[in-house]
Amino acid sequence: MDIWSNILLGFETALDPTNLIYCFFGVLLGTFFGVLPGIGSLAAVSMLLPLSYYLDPTTALVMLAGVYYGAEYGGSTASILLNLPGTPSNAVTCIDGYPMTQQGRAGVALFSTTIASFLGGTIGILALYAFAPLIVQWALAFGAGEYFAILLLGLVAAATVTQDAPAKGLAMVVLGVLLGSIGPDIQSGVPRFTLGYMELWDGISMIALAMGLFGVSEIMLSITGASRRGFIQKVTLRSMIPTRDETLRSGMPIARGAGIGLFFGALPGTGPSIATFIGYAVEKRLAKDPSRFGKGAIEGITSPESANNAAVQAAFIPTLTLGIPGSATMAVMMGALLIHGITPGPQLMNNEPEIFWGFAASFWIGNVLLLILNIPLIGLWVRLLKVPYGILYPAVLCFICIGVYTIRTSVFDVSLVLLFGLMGYVLRLLRFELAPILIGFILGPMVEENFKRAMVLAEGDFLRIIQQPITGTLLGLTLLLLLWTVWQAFRAKARASALVRNPPG
Repeated sequence: MDIWSNILLGFETALDPTNLIYCFFGVLLGTFFGVLPGIGSLAAVSMLLPLSYYLDPTTALVMLAGVYYGAEYGGSTASILLNLPGTPSNAVTCIDGYPMTQQGRAGVALFSTTIASFLGGTIGILALYAFAPLIVQWALAFGAGEYFAILLLGLVAAATVTQDAPAKGLAMVVLGVLLGSIGPDIQSGVPRFTLGYMELWDGISMIALAMGLFGVSEIMLSITGASRRGFIQKVTLRSMIPTRDETLRSGMPIARGAGIGLFFGALPGTGPSIATFIGYAVEKRLAKDPSRFGKGAIEGITSPESANNAAVQAAFIPTLTLGIPGSATMAVMMGALLIHGITPGPQLMNNEPEIFWGFAASFWIGNVLLLILNIPLIGLWVRLLKVPYGILYPAVLCFICIGVYTIRTSVFDVSLVLLFGLMGYVLRLLRFELAPILIGFILGPMVEENFKRAMVLAEGDFLRIIQQPITGTLLGLTLLLLLWTVWQAFRAKARASALVRNPPG
């Protein structure tokens, strides 16, 4: 089938009434969770993951994808109105969005971020259509050795590329790999590291891990901070219309932000947060008057929001074509596929074309629904922010526990959710990032499986594996990345020691 036939197949699948209903349901709930300060897209997807267990694979993915980019859309609302980022990637929006609210231009800021998000997401979808088939053709030549090498590189990159302390990131990846190794051995089926608990013979539930680390811990952290409520400006449709000058000054920042988002979104392990910060920095550097930034510059919200949503869509490229999560939320999406017995990677496009192309087509529909939802319903989201957080968070915690229990009707899984929530809370207080844990949990067993298969094919000779050109190159890059991480750790330690010996001032 050619590309146009695949696109038509995708829209035929996405426009199925059931998929349309769940797409709408996903973007609506995603926007709801995005508006709530401190929840974020990762926690939102994790909370709704149990629901996908009972759905058709395509329908489940359409809904979860809607939750993902819906949360990124909605996250800008709390950033602009309360100076509280709805998601981590919306933190940059606070810098110029909240000053616009203080100047009485909250409506313009909310409308501009909605349009920038829509255009950035559209460009990201076009990139998925353009590059995914090319990557698949290249990846189909991979064998077990090449998969082992690229998955290992993805693991290390996820731990080191975006970390302030790469050594901490590696430690979190190792923790995730260890958690992923609990349960039956891939080849023999013998249970490992179960500590005598029969409930662990099938391994740790990915849903329990994700909802605990990102749902419960996020709520625990946000209970105090998100309970702040100040005066929230009334927003009308008339107040949302930008001036001609603001419209003209938004065009190129949206285009540049989308380009930055495409690049960083497609890199495994980076995600939208780094894209938004770089998009903001680029606009401030290119501005004729950088002093306007931080005081309500329209470019300071349109470029990061465009970069954010372009990165969200681009993150699906490595996830669907190579089986490597483009972000932590993509790792949860991979988990949803694996729950349904579908393995992401280059074979997905050929073996399950309805899922792949239907999934891609649903992005267009979801983005249009978000555009329709966000502009008329901004007043509703504003009123939602006035609800005391003390009422909201107990309900969310209750839904998390119910969702986890219904998967395997296991009280043990509910205990794991609370345990992982406490663990995530402590780790975040210690300034460890949690995303590498989930990426290690998902990719660890896949690395082990492909390594064992490659060793069998090489008759136990590891040198034969690394002598393959692609495998050797990828493993070499992984080694360089690890050496760079070690060097960075020693450098940071030396800098800290120098500050102790010679304190400033």
